[in-house]
Amino acid sequence: MSSETVLIIEDDSAIAQFVAASLSAVGLRPVHADTAALARLELQRMTPQLVIADLGLPDADGVALITEWRRAGGAHSLPPQVPILVLSARVQELEKIAALDAGADDYLTKPFGAGELLARVRAMLRRATLSTTPQPVAVLHIGALTLNRSTRCVQLDGEPVHLSPIEYRLLERLARIPGQVLTHRQLLADVWGAEQIDQLHYLRIYMGHLRAKIETDPAQPRYLQTELGVGYRLTDV
Repeated sequence: MSSETVLIIEDDSAIAQFVAASLSAVGLRPVHADTAALARLELQRMTPQLVIADLGLPDADGVALITEWRRAGGAHSLPPQVPILVLSARVQELEKIAALDAGADDYLTKPFGAGELLARVRAMLRRATLSTTPQPVAVLHIGALTLNRSTRCVQLDGEPVHLSPIEYRLLERLARIPGQVLTHRQLLADVWGAEQIDQLHYLRIYMGHLRAKIETDPAQPRYLQTELGVGYRLTDV
């Protein structure tokens, strides 16, 4: 990794020091703020390549802060290509969902290790770079899975996979940014429509259909990963 700047917003000094040391060890430049007020000041003087934010800050609600950052044209808005990684306690499923719906790109559950943290950081910086670089988007490749958006054809190991229109829309939505977690509500709104955001059984049924067609072992999926209580991500692990 090169010397990209990462803004860490965390009021727990031990966690902040651990995150900063892990980032510095791979050549990244961490900048620490322990309150939302200090984070706003940092964002006025520089634009980081990544933001890592705790939800439980002493002077602001983390979800409200993410909403503020993602508000286009706001005084403290972030450029849309700057990813946000949320740090979250395991019991805060509803807060994690709210943060992702507000505009966070991913979350990391406490406690976590340096290896998992750096893997998430690498993936997010890589996606951010791709988002600012013109890319041919007609054909998407995730491992042995190929999705042709022009012909709406899907192949696995070069063999065609026959999907229903809803199955295709669900897979295509997940494939737009491989590795990024999408909440149940995001997927339901994008695939079925905003009026269906509470119909979680639709999503579970069609995810089961997709796994049966794409995964070698649907019970141990390689591509369609579940984020318990939150949503799904498409990745090649």
